[in-house]
Amino acid sequence: MYDGIVQELIDELGRLPGIGPKSAQRIAFHILQTESFDVTRLADVLREVKEKVRFCAICGNVTEQETCAICRDPRRSPATICVVEEAKDVVAIERTREFHGLYHVLGGAISPMDGVGPDDLRIKQLLNRLADGTVTEVIIATDPNLEGEATATYLTRLLVYPNLRVTRLASGLPVGGDLEYADEVTLGRAFEGRRIVETS
Repeated sequence: MYDGIVQELIDELGRLPGIGPKSAQRIAFHILQTESFDVTRLADVLREVKEKVRFCAICGNVTEQETCAICRDPRRSPATICVVEEAKDVVAIERTREFHGLYHVLGGAISPMDGVGPDDLRIKQLLNRLADGTVTEVIIATDPNLEGEATATYLTRLLVYPNLRVTRLASGLPVGGDLEYADEVTLGRAFEGRRIVETS
C-alpha cells in the first residue's frame, strides 16, 4: 500500500481488464519515473476517446461516425454477417483478410454467472438486420469457451429463417501446437471439424 494519490492511481489502473495489481503498480511507477512520459497527452486522448467514439448504429463496432467504415464500404458483401462478441474480435478477423462480408457485434456473451442474459446483448438488432432477406449466411464467431458456446447455441436455435445458412467458425488445434498439450475439448473439436484430405 502506498500513500494517497499514488495508491489511487494504482487502484484505477488495476480496474482495467487484464491488469492485475503488479501490472498496475509497474505502470504507475513508469508514469512517475519517466520524465518524457506525456501525462497530458494521455489524459487528452482518453478524454477525446470518451467524447468522440461511439458504437456503429448498424453493427455495433466502434466508430467516430454514425456508422463504421466497414458498414459504409460498398465492396463488402451484405449477404454475409459475421457475429462476434466484442469490437476487438472484428479487428482480429479483419487481420486475416479472409472475410469480406459485414459484422454484428453482440457486446458480450451470455453468462448467467455474470448476470448477462440474451436481452443484455444486441440480439434484437441482429434479428432486425435479417428481416428483409438480404442476408443468406450468418457466421457465428463467438469465443470457443463456455459463454461463447452458450451464446452460439442460443443464436443457432433462434436463427431459423428460410434461405439462411448458419455456420460456426471451426475450432481445434492451433497451427504449430503439440497434441500432448491440447486439452480434451480442443482435441474433441478438432475431431468434429476434421475435413477430407484430397489425394491424387
